[in-house]
Amino acid sequence: MRSRSLTVVGLAALGCIGAAPLPQDDSLDGYRLVWNDEFNTDGLPDPTRWAYDTHRNRDGWYNNELQYYAAERPQNARVENGHLIIEARRETLTPVQVPDAGGQAYTSARLISRGRGEWTYGFYEVRARLPCGRGTWPAIWMLPVADAEWPAGGEIDIMEHVGHARGEIHGTVHTTRYNHAQGTERGGRKRVRDACDAFHRYQVLWTPDGINFGVDDVGYYRFRNDGRGDPATWPFDAPFYVILNLAVGGDWGGAEGVDDRALPQRMEIDYVRVFGRPE
Repeated sequence: MRSRSLTVVGLAALGCIGAAPLPQDDSLDGYRLVWNDEFNTDGLPDPTRWAYDTHRNRDGWYNNELQYYAAERPQNARVENGHLIIEARRETLTPVQVPDAGGQAYTSARLISRGRGEWTYGFYEVRARLPCGRGTWPAIWMLPVADAEWPAGGEIDIMEHVGHARGEIHGTVHTTRYNHAQGTERGGRKRVRDACDAFHRYQVLWTPDGINFGVDDVGYYRFRNDGRGDPATWPFDAPFYVILNLAVGGDWGGAEGVDDRALPQRMEIDYVRVFGRPE
């Protein structure tokens, strides 16, 4: 089930592949595993590694998304057979079932490592198989620990995918200067034709010089630090935490509607691994 050992094997080769996660003048020599979840214990996600983000349920979620994000509900987030499963379902929970219910027609889950795993820089790898139903919007991404108003603190989207564009993987950064609200976000995309049928490794190498995106050790976009010391363009010298979620609908995910007949849909995650930079 595991694709390889807990080491950064062979990644030095990335340095010679265009915009690969490794810059040509760098390598991952000396990086070490500092945090991981291999999802080997069935049941609810490990509470020492993951919390649930539910704070916008009653008032509706960001980006006009349609789901209710549940906490400690195995129908929406569970570990089984060595995988974390985040599942979106067509159902409406009542205030009797969950006090913060807002009448949403869908349920799902959003897991965060905040307070349990937070890092500045490093190599991040998540091995996952994605849902492809129309209206699904799975994401593997990062936000700053500091409570800065978005997008001032920055955002790193390791992987985003929307069901109406099957197999098109996006890696993106958002800052005050560069963000989707202004249509100025910075990112790249890569075609992964079997992203919904097979597991792939979604990767980011984040250093003081840049943020580099890859899939299966092949890079496709690099966002460089412009070196001006301006947090409007580079707020990425502070701790961030990881987010795993599966949204339904929304401005992007629901741009072509939601196929209720395709639900339930699930994102399956084999592991999350974080490698720290050498001291």
